[in-house]
Amino acid sequence: MIDAGGEGWGVPSLPGVLNPLVPRPLLPRPLRIPLLVLGALALGALGLGGRAHADVRDGPPVVVALGDSAASGEGAGDYEPGTRGEGGDWCHRSPAAYVHRTTLGSGVDLACSGAGTAHVALGAAVHHTEGSQAARLAEVARRHRVTTVTVQVGANDDPDLSGTAVACIRAFLDPREPGCRHSLGPGWAGRLAAVAPRIEGAVRDVRGAMGSAGYTEADYTLVLLSYAAPGSEAMPAWHAVQGCPYSRPDAGWIRTEAFPRLTETIGAVAERTGARFLDLTRLAEGREACTGTLRDEWQRRLTVDPRSLVQGTLGAAGMRLFQESFHPTAAGHGAIAGCLSEFVRSAAPRAACLPARDGLAHPVPTPRGVAA
Repeated sequence: MIDAGGEGWGVPSLPGVLNPLVPRPLLPRPLRIPLLVLGALALGALGLGGRAHADVRDGPPVVVALGDSAASGEGAGDYEPGTRGEGGDWCHRSPAAYVHRTTLGSGVDLACSGAGTAHVALGAAVHHTEGSQAARLAEVARRHRVTTVTVQVGANDDPDLSGTAVACIRAFLDPREPGCRHSLGPGWAGRLAAVAPRIEGAVRDVRGAMGSAGYTEADYTLVLLSYAAPGSEAMPAWHAVQGCPYSRPDAGWIRTEAFPRLTETIGAVAERTGARFLDLTRLAEGREACTGTLRDEWQRRLTVDPRSLVQGTLGAAGMRLFQESFHPTAAGHGAIAGCLSEFVRSAAPRAACLPARDGLAHPVPTPRGVAA
């Protein structure tokens, strides 16, 4: 892992180089250098002109992840100190998150559980004590050779995937409540239409942050990722007591409608912003929560973390207690990392991560505007 904080590079002292007011003897004709050229050379030495990351362009490659819980490693466990509720920081960044497990370079995880588009974008928004992820990306890019940037965000805005899960569970436990496919389905398209410009704004700010660090778009790969559907209607009869307290019809709507439509929305943003797009909708197909054994599943079941009772306040509706639920497991993050690595090295502008017989997930090129 790469340190994403700290002070910037020091500026070398070159006394007199840029002081045209001090008289100087003429140089012999073969060594005479125009003042403008001398000034340009000095600016380059000071790191004030040209590419701001010139000092690190030959350094080892670095991959940076921005976004929410899906990118931070929520669900993968073993969270880094300082992100487990200490001082109000619940970002839950895991060393098992996919950004640390690709074969593309060392990983820097700036993602934070619960983050929205405003927390990725440039601005003054603060989440779990942390400021703009795009602004911190620029700092990292000035200190390291960033070759890949991933963005996975939007779930906590209008789609409110956590609230969606709560609605599905409530409907299962209370027969008076309509299924979440009925209560949320009619308004789903409107939610997606509302979040699209916010995702786009965040992605453009990420582009701007890299530009401010001296990078052109050709210097790095920007990948926008969608989300893996956490559950499936293919559950046993006793699925509720196994950790999946929602109905099969609602699980089917989530898998075949809610997540694919969100994927199409994110894919359209990628096309408009010139980012590459990786569709994770079907990543865990056959390995969703409650569809196999705990050892084999790539998605967490309903998970209760009693440590949240003593590490901090529960937060709204006690959500801290269930923060890890329905997120990719460490094995799921490993699958994402492998698929992402293959995708970045390919020439495909967009692809879907699909599970294969070898027990891994591989990118399959997909047409524009269609979820796999």
